[in-house]
Amino acid sequence: MSWIPGFADGWRRKPSMPSLPESYRTVGVSGLKGLKRFLAFAGPGYLVAVGYMDPGNWATDLAGGSQFGYLLLAVILLSNFAAMFLQSLCAKLGIVAGRDLAQACRDQYAPWVSRVLWVLCELAITACDLAELLGSAIALKLLFGIPLIWGVVLTAADVLVVLLLQGRRFRVLEALVACLVLAVGGCFALVVLWSRPDWAGVARGFIPSSQIITDPKALYIAIGILGATVMPHNLYLHSSIVQTRAVETDEASKKQALKYATWDSNLALLFALFVNAGILIVSASAFYGKHDVTEIDKAYQLLTPVIGVSAASLLFAIALLASGQNATITGTLAGQIVMEGFLQFRLPGWARRLVTRVIAIVPTIIILSVYGESKVTDLLVFSQVILSLQLPFAIVPLLMFTGDKKLMGSFANKPLTKVIGWTTATVIIALNVYLLYNTITGWAKPEPTAISPATTQRPDA
Repeated sequence: MSWIPGFADGWRRKPSMPSLPESYRTVGVSGLKGLKRFLAFAGPGYLVAVGYMDPGNWATDLAGGSQFGYLLLAVILLSNFAAMFLQSLCAKLGIVAGRDLAQACRDQYAPWVSRVLWVLCELAITACDLAELLGSAIALKLLFGIPLIWGVVLTAADVLVVLLLQGRRFRVLEALVACLVLAVGGCFALVVLWSRPDWAGVARGFIPSSQIITDPKALYIAIGILGATVMPHNLYLHSSIVQTRAVETDEASKKQALKYATWDSNLALLFALFVNAGILIVSASAFYGKHDVTEIDKAYQLLTPVIGVSAASLLFAIALLASGQNATITGTLAGQIVMEGFLQFRLPGWARRLVTRVIAIVPTIIILSVYGESKVTDLLVFSQVILSLQLPFAIVPLLMFTGDKKLMGSFANKPLTKVIGWTTATVIIALNVYLLYNTITGWAKPEPTAISPATTQRPDA
């Protein structure tokens, strides 16, 4: 690849400290068999799954369900399959090559290319932190009546939680994240049942429809769902945290570790699929044909009177708070991994969290002070646009590295995997570029209008 500007001649194997060195190879797996060995590998997938159910997903799922019923469930399903595929490649890079995605970029690319990729990734992490920040602040407002601007300030205090976790074993961190993920899923399981969805309509929604492409408004929201689902910083995160397992260096051990790591991430992402689909199903069952809901707080206010269960709104807000707080933990880890991998520069976890949080807080407070709380949804959309902008710069290197025989040996991507990978990347990149273009120009941004049964499929049809 030396003929490509910015690429090095071969792999520069300079000695470097692994990302998250305090956790590197700290989880023992040797000597374990069967279920015990599988459970020893379980955990990183749930840290990855957090990014697929964070507050950035809520706005698009709520808008999709209230405006188009169950139609866009197929988009959530296909997006999740794409995420499973890409995360499995991240696990392969980490386990087989012993490098995370940021380190691999630093090894292979010229310094100026590596710096550009680092800046873009930092922007994506800050944008993700902005969504987490707003989601947590909205939840505090809904649960305790705290004004949104003060909720934004209060969420900075979670730095102390991250600081406390830095001194604990990595398995403790994984257990905490898994418990919060299960809490979110449990809340939505009850709300879905209370909303009494049309299960036949739900089943039809998982079948792709041409209306998703032909209806500009449906397509806009569909691309938003995709942009909020496939998260670029998760690719860096997963390729690093799989290295917390002390895997033997022989080929057979790596092959088995890769199998277990893939199962772990796939099962966790299936759970994330349930949560994302649950948000859309609740929105479709409760609001479609009755209310056009694009704001999270509006959904909270309408949920109890529409469903008729007083606890519905409460569980909705609790799930949102757990989702936002969970995402702050994984965002911190991703930030550390990216900085250490690209720059070989390390900050304490609390300092890293403080930097990204302040960067996200300042523009949020300014916008809320000037324009008021009506701009919250616009801020959430903006954060997803930034994520979309960075996505190609993570997917393309991942596919190139995992397909490189010099780096991956016999584990390099096979021809079929390459076809699936580059096809997936092309579709994701094209749709995200389309989302970015139309968000900037405003040409395809849907305006709130009454939903016509003649143009969209009702959930109870």
